[in-house]
Amino acid sequence: MSRFYLVLWLRWMLWLTFLSVFLAILGAAFTTLVVYIKQGAVPLDNEVYAALFEIFKFWFAIIWSVTLLLSLFLTLKTVFNRCYANFKLILFSCPDKNSQSQQIEEIGYGDLVKVWRKWFMLLIWLVGAQMIVAFISMKLFSNAATLFDWFNIYVLYLFLLISGYFSFMILSVKCKKVKVVKC
Repeated sequence: MSRFYLVLWLRWMLWLTFLSVFLAILGAAFTTLVVYIKQGAVPLDNEVYAALFEIFKFWFAIIWSVTLLLSLFLTLKTVFNRCYANFKLILFSCPDKNSQSQQIEEIGYGDLVKVWRKWFMLLIWLVGAQMIVAFISMKLFSNAATLFDWFNIYVLYLFLLISGYFSFMILSVKCKKVKVVKC
């Protein structure tokens, strides 16, 4: 079972990273191109290249924050629709009070909205817990002046990836709509 969660997490992590960074690069490149054209499309030289690179870096961080949320939702479908190490996460429908829950065979994005909200809140709580542990560790083992120097979107992304591993385990145990079965 631990191999299942490890393989699931590794594939999710790689797909999430690729998709979010790829979309952010496209968005930042498009925004940089629009700014370049709006400014008159001056001839390219070293100064212009440096300015365009600074614009790209600025917009990359902002657009990556948005594409990361989108990628979190998009990658959850692949988590449910594939076998990992001979196990699979399955999703059950939410029945009325009089009927029994049934397994959803082919999961679509509409089926994932409620599960994604639970999973996303779980990720937020796990990242928050890691931030508290990191804050306490930094407070105990370093001076207060450098407390948040290292704390940026990339560290938060690392915390998100670590939280993803534990969130799959917690989700399959605590959420009544999600179960792990052999495939």
